[in-house]
Amino acid sequence: MTPAARLSATIDLLSDIASSQRTADAIIAGYLRENRKMTDDDRGAVLTQVDALMRHTARLGWLLDRHGRQDTARGRILAWLVLGEGKSPDQITRLFSGATDAPDPLTPDEAALVKKLQGGTLSPAAMPEDIQLECPDWAAPALRARFGPDFAAELAAMLPPAPVDLRVNTTRTTRDAVLSDMAGRGLPAQPMPYAPDGLRVAESFALSRLPGLKSGEIEIQDEGSQLVARLVGAGPGDRVVDFCAGAGGKTLALAAQMNNKGRIIACDISEGRLKRGTERFRRAGVQNVQTKVLTSETDKWIKRHKASFDRVLIDAPCSGTGTWRRNPDARWRPPGEGGLDALMALQSRILTSAARLVKPGGRLVYATCSVLPAENEDRISAFLNAHPDFAVVPLPKVLPDVPSCHPEFLSLTPARHQTDGFFAAVLERAAAAPAE
Repeated sequence: MTPAARLSATIDLLSDIASSQRTADAIIAGYLRENRKMTDDDRGAVLTQVDALMRHTARLGWLLDRHGRQDTARGRILAWLVLGEGKSPDQITRLFSGATDAPDPLTPDEAALVKKLQGGTLSPAAMPEDIQLECPDWAAPALRARFGPDFAAELAAMLPPAPVDLRVNTTRTTRDAVLSDMAGRGLPAQPMPYAPDGLRVAESFALSRLPGLKSGEIEIQDEGSQLVARLVGAGPGDRVVDFCAGAGGKTLALAAQMNNKGRIIACDISEGRLKRGTERFRRAGVQNVQTKVLTSETDKWIKRHKASFDRVLIDAPCSGTGTWRRNPDARWRPPGEGGLDALMALQSRILTSAARLVKPGGRLVYATCSVLPAENEDRISAFLNAHPDFAVVPLPKVLPDVPSCHPEFLSLTPARHQTDGFFAAVLERAAAAPAE
């Protein structure tokens, strides 16, 4: 593809993302399936540019509005080419030539915009702080309350792309072996500071350079997510439920901790997600996982299996505010179908229902990839007030070497821990649980 053809592809993808309720990842995956003949270089160039534009959504929109222009995909790419890539009006005019596969020629208004933006910056002094930090209106008050004077530093840490975090499947290989293999492939990985099976690669690269992903020797998993799985404390022979398993990332980590012994029930309301998880389980050589499709968070299966499991993990659906550096488009989608209040009500229902599965003396772990207290500490407080047979197990008793923003719970942020934003609470059921 020519540079102009890559621009056309970028504009098409941005337009599709802006006009759809689907996630950017889903739209991009569909586009790549329809354009399988793209080379790795073309694919990488287009996706890198799309990613950069999504990470500057608020800033580019504000700049276009300031200059009296509509916020369109073409407008955004023009502003980005000038302010983000430093291209001159002549260079941009040549790219927008209207030739085969190239974008249509610039209109007089677009040409005037390009000239006006010359010498400018993506974050002028007049730009409001929330816009500079790409913080959506719905989240700004809660995030300011959460972080206080650290608001700007915490939000700034969510702007750049995240590194590639990997978890070594210790039932197949060792971390040292994977480190050696990656060094031989020219990928300078480093052991993670907190997760004992984790590796981090700071630079971007084609995942095809890691054959271990196909063989199941390694999995892509943020360090925070790996630590959440470790909080479960699952051991060989345990009976475990991963209540909102999705595609099985934490299920795989639990299976490795259990050395493929015992039993894990991976539950979710989405059969499609569980099917994707099943393929990952097979690839990783996991033999102790059974999947269960639930009709809802109060499926009858839960009542039939109450007080039957040693460990229950709830990776609750949430606003995803902790994942913005990995999913920049998520900032601009409403948090759940009914907003944050409806999402919090669902989280409480899931917590209450899944807790029934925990046997006396067993452990319940509630986790989100959110940094909002309303989805985290507040949900735990409400649950404990209604369930006196559960008590908090302080984080230092479970993961003593992991620093946290909270003295009792796991609370991680990109700025302080270089992980995604995660919250997790470890609760233990009394050995003699009250009758239900």
